[in-house]
Amino acid sequence: MSASRLQFELDAQASDSHARATTFRTLHSEVQTPVFMPVGTKATVKAQLTRTLEKAGSQILLANTYHLLLRPGAEVFRRLGGIHKFMSWDRSVLTDSGGYQIFSLPHARSMSEAGAVFQSYLDGKTILLSPETSIETQKTIGSDIMMALDHCVASTADGPTARAAMEITQRWAERSLAARGDSPQSMFAIVQGALSSTLRQESVARLTALPFEGYAVGGLAVGESKAEREDVCEFTAPLLPDEKPRYLMGVGTPLDILEAVHRGIDMFDCIMPTQLAQRGGVFTSRGFLQMRRGVYKFAEEKLDPECGCPTCARYSRAYLHHLTKSSETLGWQLLGAHNLYFYHQLMREIRASILANAFAELYRSRRAFLDEPDLDNPIRMQKPKRTRLTTQGHYAVHIAREGFASIRHVASGEIMHMRTPPMEEAQQLYVEQSRLAERLTLDGNDAEAAKPLVVWDVGLGAAANVMAAIRCYEEQAALARVRRMSIISFENDLDSLRLAWLHNRLFPYLRHPGPPAIAECGEWRSKQFTGLSWQLLQGDFFERISDAEPPDVIFYDMFSSKVSADLWTLEAFDKLFASCGDNATELFTYTCSTSVRAALLAAGFHVAQGRSIGAKEETTIAVTPAAFQATEGARHKYLSLDWISRWTRSHAKFPAGLLPGQHAAFERVIREHEQFQSASTPPHIDVIRR
Repeated sequence: MSASRLQFELDAQASDSHARATTFRTLHSEVQTPVFMPVGTKATVKAQLTRTLEKAGSQILLANTYHLLLRPGAEVFRRLGGIHKFMSWDRSVLTDSGGYQIFSLPHARSMSEAGAVFQSYLDGKTILLSPETSIETQKTIGSDIMMALDHCVASTADGPTARAAMEITQRWAERSLAARGDSPQSMFAIVQGALSSTLRQESVARLTALPFEGYAVGGLAVGESKAEREDVCEFTAPLLPDEKPRYLMGVGTPLDILEAVHRGIDMFDCIMPTQLAQRGGVFTSRGFLQMRRGVYKFAEEKLDPECGCPTCARYSRAYLHHLTKSSETLGWQLLGAHNLYFYHQLMREIRASILANAFAELYRSRRAFLDEPDLDNPIRMQKPKRTRLTTQGHYAVHIAREGFASIRHVASGEIMHMRTPPMEEAQQLYVEQSRLAERLTLDGNDAEAAKPLVVWDVGLGAAANVMAAIRCYEEQAALARVRRMSIISFENDLDSLRLAWLHNRLFPYLRHPGPPAIAECGEWRSKQFTGLSWQLLQGDFFERISDAEPPDVIFYDMFSSKVSADLWTLEAFDKLFASCGDNATELFTYTCSTSVRAALLAAGFHVAQGRSIGAKEETTIAVTPAAFQATEGARHKYLSLDWISRWTRSHAKFPAGLLPGQHAAFERVIREHEQFQSASTPPHIDVIRR
C-alpha cells in the first residue's frame, strides 16, 4: 500500500537560506509548501465555513484526535465515511495524535508506558489514550496525515524529564507505526528533546531510522522564549531528511512562521488567526491592529489597504470596530476570515520568492513590519512607573519623549541613546561609519576569507551596537559570500542587558538567540551563519583586554566619564592602542570631547571627525597609523591645524588623570603628531611619563 502514501517533491531551495518550496500529494489533494494549516480541533475551524476556507486558500486543515474521540466519537466517522464527508471538506486533513492533551491536562490524567489515562470532560468516563487507540481513531477519522502519539513536556523541563519524554516518544512512535498496518494514510513522527540539542539530535537519529512519511518538531511553544524556539528550530530542521516534509507544531505568528521557514520548516498550524480574531486582533500589511481601539470608531477605510479578502473588500474599520465592541459573532467571523487570508497570502508570497530565489529580499522586507503594532495609528507608550520591574541594579528603563525605550543609569541620570533610538544610532554611528557591510563582503580573496573580521564592542550595555552588527552580517551573508566575523564585547555589569531583555517588547532588537546566550554563558555562535560568533569578556576592561584578539574595528561606547572615568583617560587609550598591534584598526565613539580627542592623539591614533547623530554635531573616529597609511589619510575628515588652534584655547585640553607637571610634554606630543606634520615621526608617549 506504500505506493498510495505521501508523494513528496522538493521544488526549490533558497540559495541564501534554508527556506524550501515543496509539493506533496495526499489521498485527497496536492499540498504546496510552505503551508499554514488552520486548526479545526473539533472538525470545524471556529466561526468559519469550509467554503470560506477554500476561498482563502486553505490546503489542509488540522483536527484533534483526543477531542474527536470524545465527541462525536469514532463510530460516527465509521458510519458516515470519515471526516471529509462529515465536515464537507474535500481537501487534506492532518490529525494531531492527542499528545498535546497529555501535556496540557497534567492534573486530569495519569501516565504509564501503556499510554495516558483521562477522564472524559463530557461524561467522566475513563479513557486510555495509547499509541494503538490514537492510531485506530485516526484511521477511523480518515485523515490524510496521522501523527504518531508523543509525550510532550515543557520545553524548559530538566534533563532527566526531557530524556524520559523523548525515549517514551520513541517507543510510542514504533508502536504507532505498527498500529497503522497497511492503511494508505501517511504518518509523521514527532521529534522531542526540550531545549537540549543533544536530545534533539538523538531523537532525530532514532526517528528517521523508521519509515515515517514526514517529521514534526514538537515540544515548542510550550514555555520557551521566542529566541530559544528559533534556536532549537535552527538546529533541528537541517537534521531532518531533505526528501520529507518538516512540520513545526503549534507555531505561531506570521513573524514566527517567516523565521521558521528561513530555518527550513515546511508546515505550520496555530489557533492564533481565529483566536485573536475573537478578541478583535488582526494582522495586516500596516501592522497588528486591535479593533477594540477607539481610534477606529469613525474609520471609513478598509481593514487592510493591500488585502483582497472579502472582509477588506466590503467592510470598513468602523463597522468591524462596532462588531468587536458589541461582541457580535459576525465580527469574529469576518476578522478570522481576514487573518486566515493574510496567513495564506504570506505563504504564497514566501513560496513564490523561494521559487524565484529571492527569499532573502522578502525575508528582510516582511521581517521589518510583521511584529509591529498599527503603523498608521501608533499606540502612545506611557512612561512606566518606577517599580522593581523596570529597574535592575544600577539601571532603569527610560521612555524618551519620542516614544522609544532606552536604558538610564540611575545614579548619574545618564541615558544610553537619549535622543535617537538605540538601533538607529548603532546603525548610523557604528555600522555605517565603519563600512561594516563592505568589510564583510569578499571579492574572491580566499586568504581574506580565512581571517575573521574582529570587532571589539567596548561597553556592551543593552547590546544595540552588537545587534546592529549582527543584523548587518546576517543581511550580507544572505546576499553574498562573506568573511567570518568575531565580535568581542567588554562589560563589567550585565544588568542593563538583562533589564532590556526582560522588557524586549520595548527593545525588539533583542528578540534574537544571541543576547540570552551571552547573558547566560558568555558566548554565542550562529547556527545559521557559521562564520558569525560573539564572545563576552566580563570584568575589568584593563584586565580582560589581553584576552582578546587584536581588533580590526572598535565600537567604543562606554558611559561618559561621569560613570566610567578610568576608560576615558590617556592610560586607557594607551592600552587600547598597544592592543591593536600592527592592525589597520579603526575606532568609533559617540563623543567629540576635546580632551578625549587629545588623549587619542597622544596615545598614537590619528583622529578624525565622525558624523553627527541626534543632538551631537560631531562624533569621533580614531585610526591606527597602519589604517591611516593604508588609505593615505583620505577616508575620513581628519583634525587639522585649525583644531590645534581651538585646542590651544580650550579649557578642557588635557585628559583626566594627567598631572600638571606632564602638561608641557603632552602639548608637545600633540603639536608634533604626524597628523599635523607634512613628514615626521610622532614622539613616543613615554615623554609624557617623564
